[in-house]
Amino acid sequence: MPDLPAIVIELLQRFPDAGITEQATADGIPTLWVDAARVKAVLRYLKEETAQPYRQLYDLTAIDERARSRRAGQPASDFTVVYHLLSFERNADIRVKVALRWEFPAIESIIELWPMANWYAREVWDMFGVEIKGHPHLKRILMPPWWEGHPLRKEHPARATEMGRFDMPEETRAQWEAMMKFDPAEWGMPCELDGYDCLFLNLGPHHPGTHGVLRLMVQMDRQEIINLACDIGFHHRGAEKMGERQSWHTYIPYTDRIDYLGGVGNNFPYVLAVEKLAGIEAPERAQTIRILMAELFRIISHLVFLGTYAQDLGMMSPVFYMFTDRERALNIVEAVTGARMHPSWFRIGGVAQDLPAGWEVMVSEFIGYMRKQLKKYRKSVLGNYIFKIRSIGIGAFETDQAIAWGAGGPMLRATGMAWDWRKQRPYGGYQQFDFDVPTGSHGDCYDRVVVHFEEMEQSLRIMEQCVQKMPAGPYKAKHPLSVPPIKEQTMNDIETLIHHFLGVTWGPVIPPGEAAVGVEAPKGNNSYYLISDGNTCSYRTRIRTPSFAHIQMVPSLSRGVMVPDLIAILGSIDYVLADIDR
Repeated sequence: MPDLPAIVIELLQRFPDAGITEQATADGIPTLWVDAARVKAVLRYLKEETAQPYRQLYDLTAIDERARSRRAGQPASDFTVVYHLLSFERNADIRVKVALRWEFPAIESIIELWPMANWYAREVWDMFGVEIKGHPHLKRILMPPWWEGHPLRKEHPARATEMGRFDMPEETRAQWEAMMKFDPAEWGMPCELDGYDCLFLNLGPHHPGTHGVLRLMVQMDRQEIINLACDIGFHHRGAEKMGERQSWHTYIPYTDRIDYLGGVGNNFPYVLAVEKLAGIEAPERAQTIRILMAELFRIISHLVFLGTYAQDLGMMSPVFYMFTDRERALNIVEAVTGARMHPSWFRIGGVAQDLPAGWEVMVSEFIGYMRKQLKKYRKSVLGNYIFKIRSIGIGAFETDQAIAWGAGGPMLRATGMAWDWRKQRPYGGYQQFDFDVPTGSHGDCYDRVVVHFEEMEQSLRIMEQCVQKMPAGPYKAKHPLSVPPIKEQTMNDIETLIHHFLGVTWGPVIPPGEAAVGVEAPKGNNSYYLISDGNTCSYRTRIRTPSFAHIQMVPSLSRGVMVPDLIAILGSIDYVLADIDR
């Protein structure tokens, strides 16, 4: 067994009866198939017993294998449950798979190992119909309670035109409204405590403090929150399902709509994952352009967060100033890409076009301007007395809690852990840049804001290096699977023109395989897990977003605080509803 990774050899020796087999993947992450009866023991060992343990359940999802034709060397499976674990000590991942048979399979819950598995398991049930045995609240999470079928099964339609006419007579509307009615007992909330009735407050889904269509059912004892339940899915648009019907190239604009404040930062993990599957490496200039635009959008996203959070706490002026600064940044985006919020500008193998003439002047002027603005904001916002008393000590949690709940990005770094994927596992050329990783020390609302502020300073620092060290060369890889080819080349010969035509109509045929790539998105760790069956579109597109993991923490962060503190906690998480619901 000398060619196997050390952790695989360790598991084979420790669990000889678990039916462990290895699967080769394009991303190089150790991927193991484990018998369903032994998977919980294997996961517990990885989390608690092995040296340098895999403490974070990074993702939990499933695959409908029934229509897949290229599965050489993999166990027979109708459905596959996939556990993606992360070890911070090793700076390494491991993927554990379980093969399940029959139309409606089942597997044991792992909530006792990782609390974050609660929502992820509900999503597996909701989307695939895989029963999670022992789950305390197995009900739909993204789809409404009256939905029929499981959308990520292959037999479920991918387009509205395949589903027939939608009709909602008055009787149906009344039934659906009754299903949406909040029942405290269903969520484990007693209606009476110590002989007194509890107050239940319905916050949202239309409330300015929820920053979108998010519903919170709050149980209160006088003015204190004693329990809380989140109802999500109002913004669900089937982004993963659409990945199965779009070509590898035409899916790029859909990624922009996930974290709709993050712009090209959404394209980044997707194109990197496709490039891993296809064996494409973007040219050095393309990599630097990508980093420049990703950091600009990080600042754009953080400006929205900081302005709206200050507004949540009662400060009116910052949001106007910060949105004005955001417009300055979007002017650069428009000059470079031709669009603003959703440029969909990254491409497989590079970017859509080269930087325009004079881009260095625009970017340099913005860097100088923004540094002055951040000094003003640091004094007027972070130094404000009311802002401090509304934020310091509120919604605090420790590093171990953050890891257990799957937190990353500013949420994790605010607890004092300097973990940034751009540093720990550089992607797309970040290893060439010098920057620091800001951290907090208390993990509270105030520290989360401070980390965002300081990250903007570091993004300006990275952008400045992009201006100083922008390499010459092509902005797109000259690879047959990089689509579409550079337009100027199509007029040279008929073969190139045919390739261009096929590339923009059918799209490239990506070799069979699996790859997951994660990036340090503005709100935390965002990754795409893509499976190709050797076709012009993805067989399975899994989007792991930071907001889904982070918003699941709200009930545990809110117990014992008052409603105004809940608004502060929500704002400090820096989530987007489309990033939760996809």
